[in-house]
Amino acid sequence: MSTAEVFMHVSLTPELEARVKAKVESGSYNNASEVIREALRFMDAHEEWVQEVKIALLRKQIQVGVEQLENLRLLNLMKRETVWDK
Repeated sequence: MSTAEVFMHVSLTPELEARVKAKVESGSYNNASEVIREALRFMDAHEEWVQEVKIALLRKQIQVGVEQLENLRLLNLMKRETVWDK
């Protein structure tokens, strides 16, 4: 172990623990630490892209909400016109 390495204990859900174990058992990684290090490197490399995807999804949800609000306003306007026509 190099002097730069520090031991850290991390709690994982049973599902995440099973995924880490499966990666090690597949032979892709020598141990759980390698899996976690690789996952963190991947996360760092793709963090900006993930944020862009999240923002795009939020914009889409906002647009859906705006369209629903506009449809509701139109429906209310149509109801008022129907009342005035009687």
